[in-house]
Amino acid sequence: MYKMIVCDLDETLMNDDGTLSDKNAAAIQAATAKGVYFVPNSGRSYTSFQNDLEKMHLRDQAGQYSISYNGGLILENAGNRPIAVNAMPYAMAKAVFETGAADTQAATHVYTQDVLYIYNPTPDDSAYLTNRGVSFEVLKTPDFEQFKDMNIMKVIMALPTMTARKAMRSAVEKQVDPTELAVTYSSGRYVEFNRAGVDKGSASVQLGKLLGIKPAEIIAAGDNSNDLPMLRAVGLPVSVANGLDVVKSVAKYVTTADNNQDAIAEIINKFIL
Repeated sequence: MYKMIVCDLDETLMNDDGTLSDKNAAAIQAATAKGVYFVPNSGRSYTSFQNDLEKMHLRDQAGQYSISYNGGLILENAGNRPIAVNAMPYAMAKAVFETGAADTQAATHVYTQDVLYIYNPTPDDSAYLTNRGVSFEVLKTPDFEQFKDMNIMKVIMALPTMTARKAMRSAVEKQVDPTELAVTYSSGRYVEFNRAGVDKGSASVQLGKLLGIKPAEIIAAGDNSNDLPMLRAVGLPVSVANGLDVVKSVAKYVTTADNNQDAIAEIINKFIL
């Protein structure tokens, strides 16, 4: 019996236009009514999906949880109470940020615990974020000192091609020991940096342990490479139909539906209800 579902948001649960379908929301409500936890597990900030939690009937609910920043933060939804903070060391975050800021084609994101800051925002990336209800503040200068007393959850760069994203990874790894970093790619636009050992999978297992749930009792659903640690950590890894081939290769089930066709409802109806 599965006791928890951890689920990516963009291109998995959400439609391409950033909305949550009525059918997916209803299935999530039915699953939680049976006592199964439904846990959004996103690279985004928890602040960006509060309206979606409302539609799931999970917003501000005690005993319900969310994971943000690729595992950087685990919250209880009631009051958005942090129960695990897996932040980056300041020096590491600074080195990653400064490498990104030196690339004029990169939009470099700094995710603090509660606020997203972007240096050199690009029109395409800003439109993508706005479409998903993600708010951010623009950094006017690449002065990282302002973050010295903040929890930095992750640093990511939006770049137009995978070649550019891989080059950015290489540049960062010349400044920071690669063994100290967890690096992933997401949404066909980002290269993402967390500290080593922090990812969607480690956070899923961490939350499960706090709730007395074994990895074998967890379903994970995703579509992109930053979901791979989550899929590899659980008992039932699922790829939506639009998932990358590498995601499908590690999945035990691939949905017939894609993210625009209520894929999460398909998973819940097949394995929970």
